Amino acid sequence: MMKKIELLAPAGNMESLIAAVKAGADAVYLGGTCFSARAFAGNFSHEELIEAITYCHIHGVKVYVTMNTIIYEEEIENAMKEVSFLYENDVDAILIQDFGLFDRIHHEYPDLELHASTQMHTHNVNGCQFLKGEGFKRVVLARETPIEIVKKCCATGVEVEVFAYGAICISYSGQCLFSQSTQNRSGNRGMCAQCCRMKYKGIKNNEIVTKNEDEYLLSPKDLNVINRIPELIEAGVSSLKIEGRMKRKEYVFLVTKTFREAIDAFYENKKYHVSDQRLYELSVMFNRGFSNGHLFHDDVSERMSTFRPNHLGNELGYVVDVNNQYVEIKLTDDLNQNDGLRILGEFGDIGILATKIVQDGLLINSAKKGSLVFLTYPSNEHPKIGSKVLKTTDSHLITQIEQEIKNSSRKINVKIEYIAALSKPLILRATDIDGNTVISKSKYILEPAKNAPLTRESLNDKIDKIKDLPYLITSIEGELDSCFMPVSIINETRRDLFEKLSIIRSKNHKRSGHKNWTDTISNKNIDAPRKIIDIRNGQKEITENIWQISDTTTRTIDENEDMRDHLSYEIIRENGNLLHKLDHCIAGMTLNITNSYGLAYMYKKDGIDGVIFSSELSNEQIKRTLSAFETRYGFTLPTYRLVRGRRSLMSIKDCFTSKDIDAIQELHGDKYPLVHHNEYVEILENKEFYEENLYCYGEYIIK
Repeated sequence: MMKKIELLAPAGNMESLIAAVKAGADAVYLGGTCFSARAFAGNFSHEELIEAITYCHIHGVKVYVTMNTIIYEEEIENAMKEVSFLYENDVDAILIQDFGLFDRIHHEYPDLELHASTQMHTHNVNGCQFLKGEGFKRVVLARETPIEIVKKCCATGVEVEVFAYGAICISYSGQCLFSQSTQNRSGNRGMCAQCCRMKYKGIKNNEIVTKNEDEYLLSPKDLNVINRIPELIEAGVSSLKIEGRMKRKEYVFLVTKTFREAIDAFYENKKYHVSDQRLYELSVMFNRGFSNGHLFHDDVSERMSTFRPNHLGNELGYVVDVNNQYVEIKLTDDLNQNDGLRILGEFGDIGILATKIVQDGLLINSAKKGSLVFLTYPSNEHPKIGSKVLKTTDSHLITQIEQEIKNSSRKINVKIEYIAALSKPLILRATDIDGNTVISKSKYILEPAKNAPLTRESLNDKIDKIKDLPYLITSIEGELDSCFMPVSIINETRRDLFEKLSIIRSKNHKRSGHKNWTDTISNKNIDAPRKIIDIRNGQKEITENIWQISDTTTRTIDENEDMRDHLSYEIIRENGNLLHKLDHCIAGMTLNITNSYGLAYMYKKDGIDGVIFSSELSNEQIKRTLSAFETRYGFTLPTYRLVRGRRSLMSIKDCFTSKDIDAIQELHGDKYPLVHHNEYVEILENKEFYEENLYCYGEYIIK
């Protein structure tokens, strides 16, 4: 029987987590205060993590914690302390990007479930097969993966998680260096500066060929496949993921509730299509426009939002007049007091909160579609007649959802049995829907009734008074003698019963405990090349101490996969390559190796002769990493660092514009060349990266 698909919701803080649980999530994903790829989300302290895990488990919801950043050498031990904390506090799984961290966790905590983050850049069947064989329980596929390949990945037997709603990265995750290169804020460290949401001009032969109204060339629409859920379930997907750890609780509740309805409809053999009203609500909550993404083959015009990179809301009307105090707006939708609005402008948008709405000289609380209203605007702004007005916050919808969250509850069905026998304690037994059973015995012995004996109705009523507890008593049955017991004793026994049940439910796993780390590596004593020259679109040559290797061999993006099963004298650029038989290969820079455990993990693979460090490491970090490796293993392996060349800042599937361009130019005039491949396009640095090689065995050069 097909396992029911999991609905996985984001939680940037405790309020959002509670909203996700109440809306029907099967699992939530969240980050701690470090090692999370959303460094600017609210995230959870240790105390909050314990509270979150306990709350979710009692309600039958799993908790996955993101530790999906690259880990530096000086951080690895603290990362393992964090893992230990999560393990001891019964987290259900950890999401990982870093191969070194994975290897440590897999050996030290072998019964801890691990998920390969989308930052691991898994986008083909070989990648899924490799990671499954290594010990990952689940793979979060790249958002570029089409449904046909998703289906094949599911057939490998590894659990497959697919993004189904929310923001999309224009570059393959884990392969974006734009923010790190230009802003010194690493996307692989959770500090992305969102360079994809900035303005760029399209350049062809040094001439601008794009229009001003389409300046956000790299900004994609948000993903929304709510109406394609049956296809994902039938493909074998294990988990549908909603993006949004930095979104407000009302967003989390509304989106999760909508997906819950759609998933449940499928299993009830009902057709589901999101209603116009719900689509309006989703849009005004947050949208950059919606698309089916690469998942269901939308073309570039359907995927991209070049008009604006931020929340578009819904159209509210347009400006018909402006004076020194008020802007007059013709409404094409209803307006309510405290709605958030944006007036679009050529040189910048104007934000307005509708605190005062004036109609016919009177202050009003709301106005209907078709009305003319006056609103105050900031004195330093200059709205233009004819400008479009958007509603970006619907105050009534926010209030409605806040109330719905407050009034919603998620109850666990429980059956109660009791024995109320004369001269014995009251015995209560609770059995929940998952088969957990607990028993509570009163300290008081039941006495003969002197006046009115305890009745079934009275006892049942007192047992059923569980108020705000997350349980729903579905039946109460038992044996009752003619006896008496104080109400306080019945209440005390009932409270003890449900406290015991909550304790049992809060723990999902029986852990085997920590295993000591032991690792040995033999020195392969390989005469590796001293210099690797990676020639774009060139021919591969191998000469003494120098490789000249073309990017036409192994590719960073290899969705349909090279059919060869044997790779020789090549750079390994994506994890699917590691499934092959390897002969004298080098682990490439795009595998993001940043610590000594990652070095060891790669070097232990048969056929790997050396490793190219991530270009995000400084020379001092490389020095510490190599020193730690040599201290632990007694030798130094062949390692390389990029010393010269234009790095690929983004690898983008297909293309991001229908225009024929060979570069993009940002506002300050810096130009970034494009390299077009059959399946994807690369954006290169505007100037060559250069760094001296002080510590590595060899050098890596991109030409």
